[in-house]
Amino acid sequence: MAAPKPGLAGATRTCPHCKTTILESASICPSCRHYLRFDTPRTGPGAVPASTTALQVEGMIRHPSEGGAWEYSVVLSVRDDEGNEITRHVVGVGAMFPGDERSFQLSVEVTPTNDMRRPAKPAKRGMRH
Repeated sequence: MAAPKPGLAGATRTCPHCKTTILESASICPSCRHYLRFDTPRTGPGAVPASTTALQVEGMIRHPSEGGAWEYSVVLSVRDDEGNEITRHVVGVGAMFPGDERSFQLSVEVTPTNDMRRPAKPAKRGMRH
């Protein structure tokens, strides 16, 4: 899926601090948490509400006190409404030894915009036999 053009909802840029791809509209990088610009709060008619957490999942795993080490990979994938994978990233890897514990948290923040334009979906490729 091609990235939307600058100025459209969903347009991206690179954080100058950590080089992560982030939303063009972001005031704070969600990865390194550095400030990118200092916006004043929006008020009045046509104001856009602040971001909210639409999804938050937390979990913990504990390696039992017996047995060998466990290796783990944290994989994040995003799918569209038709089930097509948009992106897939390995977020972290590591090992756990007997008695070790790891906790994981996933959150999805959404920020409403006034942009009603929808980028065109790329044409589907035909199946070959």
